[in-house]
Amino acid sequence: MRGDTQSELRQHLDNKETLLWAGQPKKGVIFRTADIFLIPFSLLWFGFAIFWMFMASQGSWIFALFGIPFVIVGLIFVFGRFIIDAKQRENTYYGLTEDRIIIKSGVFSKSIKSLNIRTLSDIEYTEKMTEVELSLSDQRIQ
Repeated sequence: MRGDTQSELRQHLDNKETLLWAGQPKKGVIFRTADIFLIPFSLLWFGFAIFWMFMASQGSWIFALFGIPFVIVGLIFVFGRFIIDAKQRENTYYGLTEDRIIIKSGVFSKSIKSLNIRTLSDIEYTEKMTEVELSLSDQRIQ
């Protein structure tokens, strides 16, 4: 994987530039804090849209057609946002050189962002530790 990441970024380097570090974000489905609220809301939205379609189909088909966009939005809320996010992170590459940070991303069209290190202000990175990592770090201290 590391070789693939480096090869993805090497073509965007200048002549005398060398890649010091390359990486990618976590892959797969990731649950975020906002999902505590979004998951129940999306299930309610999708459930109501299906209920609407079922009830409307017993009456006029025009009312049933009105519910189709809401069912599609509900499907994106429930499933699609996780798939889109995972695909976006899968196609994101980070690179660090002596002079700049390179970010290559995009699912349907690729975009390259280059940040000059000398013009950046403070950079801070915070990563949450999982319970397994916490228990391992506790064992190392003892």
